[in-house]
Amino acid sequence: MLVVLLAFATFISTMLGGYTALKNQDRLHRILGFTAGVLLGVVAFDLLPEIFKLVGSTGTNETVPMVALVIGFLGFHVVEKFIIMHHAHDEEYEHNVHPHVGVASASALIGHSFLDGVGIGLAFQVSTAVGLSVAIAVIAHDFADGLNTVSVMLRHKNSQVQARRFLLADAIAPVLGAASTLVFHLSDPLLLIYLGAFTGFLLYVGASDILPEAHAKHSSIGTVGLTVLGTLFIFIVTRFT
Repeated sequence: MLVVLLAFATFISTMLGGYTALKNQDRLHRILGFTAGVLLGVVAFDLLPEIFKLVGSTGTNETVPMVALVIGFLGFHVVEKFIIMHHAHDEEYEHNVHPHVGVASASALIGHSFLDGVGIGLAFQVSTAVGLSVAIAVIAHDFADGLNTVSVMLRHKNSQVQARRFLLADAIAPVLGAASTLVFHLSDPLLLIYLGAFTGFLLYVGASDILPEAHAKHSSIGTVGLTVLGTLFIFIVTRFT
């Protein structure tokens, strides 16, 4: 039940991100800077230590989760660069503004949000502490997902009504993803592979996606400070959990 409740928090975060995009997108850099710090903190202070612990307890070769990490990082990189028309790079595609492009891009983001929910559920199969930390990371970056979904729809000349519909679908997706993990469980070796891949995914999202976006138009010492604060926040959270 806790898994579903936390997934519902991702629903709220996604909706807030989407409605913020509808109202005042130009003031989001500080929130995105903090979000990038949160993701970095989860990778460094929670997921990697848990991977090392599982490697020791299962006797698995440490190369296995590291390969999964690289696949997770590069896999999402390939998906983003060749499938998702991310709103942060829309200026490169001024000649390709069509409603169906926005629909395809938003649909890909919805699929990504579903996997976010699966990630929360599987993290709780490792431990409650890992589950809580991953949930915090997903809740934080789902704000950006909601922002991206609305932005890419509007950027490609879809109506606000259509953008709101896709935002709702994007917000529901992680709840469904988390709920799906209540009916299946992974063995420790498979959980180890999952942790490696999810770590690579979060590392990519934080360092190559959200952080550059936070500094794209409003780079400042304040934004850098919030990134550091986000990392420290997760450091403190993991010490207590």
